[in-house]
Amino acid sequence: MLADLPIAVVLVWWTLTGLFVGSFLNVCIHRLPLEGESVNKPRRSRCPSCKTTLTWKENIPLLSWLVLRGRCRTCKWPIPWRYPLVELVNALLWLYVGWRTLPDDLALCVVQCVVLSGLLVATCVDFDCFEIPDEVSIGGMVLAPFVSFALPQLHDGTRLAQLLSETSGPHVTRFGALSACLAGMALGGGILWLIGWIGGRVYGRDAMGFGDVKLLAAGGGFIGPGGVVLALMVAALTASLAGLGNMLRFYGLVRARARSRGTQRSFGRAFRVARVAGRYLPFGPYLALGIGIALLGWKDVNELFR
Repeated sequence: MLADLPIAVVLVWWTLTGLFVGSFLNVCIHRLPLEGESVNKPRRSRCPSCKTTLTWKENIPLLSWLVLRGRCRTCKWPIPWRYPLVELVNALLWLYVGWRTLPDDLALCVVQCVVLSGLLVATCVDFDCFEIPDEVSIGGMVLAPFVSFALPQLHDGTRLAQLLSETSGPHVTRFGALSACLAGMALGGGILWLIGWIGGRVYGRDAMGFGDVKLLAAGGGFIGPGGVVLALMVAALTASLAGLGNMLRFYGLVRARARSRGTQRSFGRAFRVARVAGRYLPFGPYLALGIGIALLGWKDVNELFR
């Protein structure tokens, strides 16, 4: 049916779908970390401040936020920028995936979009609460083997799946895809668990959150072992740059506070304070970035090493 429509119409429809899904993601991001609430409890969206149930007119993605000028209609609570930003980012991600896969492979498009939306939820929750919802990580670990078996083309770019597939067709076999999925889960979870264990022995404290272990295990099921290596490289590089920037930010704050008080703080002492404060950085968002890049660009990256 999609093949009969102009590609521009298909992409507009798919982008709007991603926009409305992004509105649902905001519900997940807000409620999953809260005790006593879930995605379907309460059943209707409401203002986090005054708890007023929102009407459908107040719940239109992006448009309602613009019309209300970023404030709750009832209590004038300032609606965070995160809400329209999540909706917009999710819509753009869905547009990009749709542009790559539609109308030829709707099933692959749906799977990749769902994975990216899950990574977006994990990213926002980890930034807010320094935790990754089990609904995303464990849910991904459960879903990945079934999806890989039902949709083997998900692992067409995975070298292990290609080696285990005795076929001359354009896609890997179900056995090859499932093997790549399980290997990716084992490598993704195992390598981060090992890093955390070694870090704990060396530094005497947790060096890796178990939520990160579960997230990369889940991601590994969709990107395979080679994708896990790429995701870790991307995550390590971007997290290092972000950590350096965070440390410099805290260094500037420490020096500025000292100047405002009319005191002097040595470079070494300010740097030590900034190093301690700046290291508290969630790793999940950078893992999510690496997994997303591996999911969408693994075939292209894989070609570079052939």
